[in-house]
Amino acid sequence: MKNRAFFFGLVSALLFGTSTPVSKLLLESLSPFHLAGLLYIGSSLGVLPFLVRTHTLKFPSRRDKFTRHYLLGAIGLGGVCAPIFLLFGLQLASSASVALWLNLELLGTMVLGVLFFKDHLSPVAGLAGLGMIAASVLLSLHEGTSGWISGVLVLLACLCWGLDNHLTALIDGITPSQTTFWKGLIAGSVNLMIGSFVSGINWHAFTLLGALATGVIAYGASIVLYIHAAQLMGATRSQILFSSSPFFGVLFSVFLLGEHISYFQWTASAVMIVSIALIIFDRHNSHLHRHEAKEHEHWHRHDDGHHEHRHTSGTETTPGWHSHRHIHHAVIHAHTHLPDLHHRHTHEHSETDSPENVDN
Repeated sequence: MKNRAFFFGLVSALLFGTSTPVSKLLLESLSPFHLAGLLYIGSSLGVLPFLVRTHTLKFPSRRDKFTRHYLLGAIGLGGVCAPIFLLFGLQLASSASVALWLNLELLGTMVLGVLFFKDHLSPVAGLAGLGMIAASVLLSLHEGTSGWISGVLVLLACLCWGLDNHLTALIDGITPSQTTFWKGLIAGSVNLMIGSFVSGINWHAFTLLGALATGVIAYGASIVLYIHAAQLMGATRSQILFSSSPFFGVLFSVFLLGEHISYFQWTASAVMIVSIALIIFDRHNSHLHRHEAKEHEHWHRHDDGHHEHRHTSGTETTPGWHSHRHIHHAVIHAHTHLPDLHHRHTHEHSETDSPENVDN
């Protein structure tokens, strides 16, 4: 499962890395509001065929009130506010600078996770996070003090995305594809309406298709893969992995915009690679922890020690990944794990807690 989460997180970062240099080009013809709207509408279009084919297009029901609240919070912060801050900042600075400042999202996610979302960090994961931040500082040295207003705007975007990351990781009533669809459709529509009100509509067909295609790849596919990673390994660890996206952003800036890579950037890239390696070999120690009884819906499989429930067909196991509403009984056990949907707890437990005291 961990290798799967690592793969999802890294590919998500690569795809998102393409968005900064491409958006820089698109901003020559589109306003930040229009571009933000088209990018997120594109993300919805990217997952729509899958949802139609699997008949899973639904909004969280009223009984899933926490899922609705998490989703609406993610839409407002990560879908509406964050891309607007980012694109206005991108208008004022180079593509490489903005791509590198996006590593501030890691810092925001880490701080918010430890303070508010019970996201425990091992020393190795913390060291990896510090490595990513150090790499970001090294890369920023290459740009000097230019674009400080852009830096503030990107910081605001990263704080919004940091909250979005944790809210999204807690969503368990709908699938990652459904989350991406509703986030893109609602947030994209809001920003398009704002942009149309502020500056009207004056789009060329090629520009429109380019923005939508970028949304499908860099936002739609990337967000789905990131949500999968966040639900499997926790928001903070997946965000550390996702923080390699500035590295990919710099590479694409070179190929698409002809920008030069300095020695600072090469050094920072090496630090990023080492930090990613630390995540691969990080191990969370086994400890006794309690799961309260819970009913929810999310993607899962029956070989992870938490999903031994029976299906309506009477079978206990179903091969591969699938999603349906299911019940978890209360249990206390010990095993290695990451802060995923089933493991958002502190490490303290009562001495009286034991498997014999809980009805499995």
